[in-house]
Amino acid sequence: MEVAECAESLIKGEVDEKPPSINTKTYNFKKQFYSDISLREWNDWKWQFKNRITTLEKLKRITRLSHNEESAFLNSKYILPFAVTPYYMSLIYDNKLRSTMIPTCNEFIQGNNESDDPLSEDLTSPCEGIVHRYPDRALFLTTGICSSYCRFCTRSRAVGNHQTINIANWDESINYIRKTPQIRDVILSGGDPLTLSNEHLEYLLKSLRNIPHIEIIRIGTKIPVVLPQRITPTLVKMISKYHPVYMSVHFTHPDECTIENKNACDMLANAGIVLGSQTVLLKGINNDIETMKSLMHKLLIRRVRPYYIYQCDPITGSAHFRTKVQDGIDIIKGLRGHTSGYAIPSFVIDAPGGGGKIPINPDFFNYSNNKVEMTNFQNKNFVYQEI
Repeated sequence: MEVAECAESLIKGEVDEKPPSINTKTYNFKKQFYSDISLREWNDWKWQFKNRITTLEKLKRITRLSHNEESAFLNSKYILPFAVTPYYMSLIYDNKLRSTMIPTCNEFIQGNNESDDPLSEDLTSPCEGIVHRYPDRALFLTTGICSSYCRFCTRSRAVGNHQTINIANWDESINYIRKTPQIRDVILSGGDPLTLSNEHLEYLLKSLRNIPHIEIIRIGTKIPVVLPQRITPTLVKMISKYHPVYMSVHFTHPDECTIENKNACDMLANAGIVLGSQTVLLKGINNDIETMKSLMHKLLIRRVRPYYIYQCDPITGSAHFRTKVQDGIDIIKGLRGHTSGYAIPSFVIDAPGGGGKIPINPDFFNYSNNKVEMTNFQNKNFVYQEI
């Protein structure tokens, strides 16, 4: 039986089995909270986006909130929007990932050295929508909209504030890139560029691809994780017209790696879109070796190359998420030699003040007098002598 036929049969009550395109947890969640919605609607990304959980009342229908969580919605300092797709809520509402999406009063506490723009992006913005920190790369902030808002977002000062598309602002950004020939690499970010319509996204891709000195285009997105239904054959076919295109997908935890997510990643990879992962290190959520190893292994199965683990940026109200830097060092040390080299990302700190990404690695060697003394993953010592 085809998936579409199975969906219609479920609606009519002819069968009561999970179709192959939906993971068990999501299927049970849908049966409990969205029983009147057909699988055809559930798998429509526009339905998912339109029906995002955005209010306290909608959230309380699904899960019991702690006093800390419920109070956050009533706090006058509440600025960063709250929105989660029904699909992603099905994965997180009853586990520790919920804190990455459901606000708490902790985010209203400004700790030492925290700021609204810790990476000083505004100081390296030559025009609206462009951050030009590195000589040959530019970050293009295409929209302030996300389908689901991470509570540790580096751009919480800006996301959710741009509800309409301003082509004139895009054209100003594109014109800056066109007039800056040292830029060879453009990263479309936001917000999330994949919340744009196919037509608007193609406008950006086509405009950039028509600039002779642009070699590669990258898209930074969490959509394959929080709204995998958005990855459609039509979208993928359109993006693949503008190769080489790379996509950095924001993963947090192995629980995000569902059949829906794998189907989305497979579709992108099959179209030649090169996939890499970016993961923020979060206290009590993914800051241990086994969790990260499991995530990295699942990424490789999806043909997503582990790229970066980020130390959480010191954004205002992020203290409850931020770990010790040693946690990241220990994770890299625990992966090196204990899993495939492809499964080992770089651990980086995006230096506060606009210093850029700086790798933070375990100390595996001592170099002096033309001799390298090294320690391997088994803590055995070796020596390499230079000529």
